[in-house]
Amino acid sequence: MTAREGLPVDLRAFHHEVEGHLLAAAAREEARTAAERFAAGLDWLPDAQRREVERLFAAEHLALARASWQRTVRRGEELRGEYEAVYRGLRARLLAALLLGVTLVAAVNLVVLVSG
Repeated sequence: MTAREGLPVDLRAFHHEVEGHLLAAAAREEARTAAERFAAGLDWLPDAQRREVERLFAAEHLALARASWQRTVRRGEELRGEYEAVYRGLRARLLAALLLGVTLVAAVNLVVLVSG
């Protein structure tokens, strides 16, 4: 059990929002750092062009990260749907087995009572 599971809904939503902002800030910093590393090898470019390359590289890096996150979310939703369907099927089979067991026990008791 995580600390978030015990939180009220509005506090949990706030926690998720803060977590999202922190992840976005970390992704922007990662993109900026990667852009600086890339542009450092382009020392032959004038400063203004190097800054533009850094800006474009960082923007592309963020776009790729966003696309990756969106694919991850979609796949998570697909898996959740699949697992929920399997869970519902298992729950239905368990209920059917339980009802069958209760019915068998009741039938055996009836047979014992009638024959005794």
